[in-house]
Amino acid sequence: MGALLLGWSYWQRGQGGFWGAAVEADPESLITPWLVAFWLAAVLRGLRRGHAVLGRFYDLTGICTSKKAVPWEEAAGYFLVLGLKPKIGGVPLLMDLVARYSRTTKQFLFGTPSQQRPSVRP
Repeated sequence: MGALLLGWSYWQRGQGGFWGAAVEADPESLITPWLVAFWLAAVLRGLRRGHAVLGRFYDLTGICTSKKAVPWEEAAGYFLVLGLKPKIGGVPLLMDLVARYSRTTKQFLFGTPSQQRPSVRP
């Protein structure tokens, strides 16, 4: 999430966001622009899936959740409503949000639990 918040700050300055977040991250982390884009897609999927539940706690009426929306624009809508800032400091707020969502739904906000993944048979 820290990389996404960095990417958001670059996107706000008119840049793509993916490259800026990858460059500013710790070089030993081996974060690439593609990885930042993948993380953004995963987080947006979770936020879209949890939109109805999150709408009980936050005013999400202004967020466009269309798959045709610009990813950083949609993410920025969620991040602003959730009280996050375009720097890494917003991670504790996000952790509270994820915990609240998990307590309410007994599910993960981001990702798919192993119980819900399709089984792979040889």
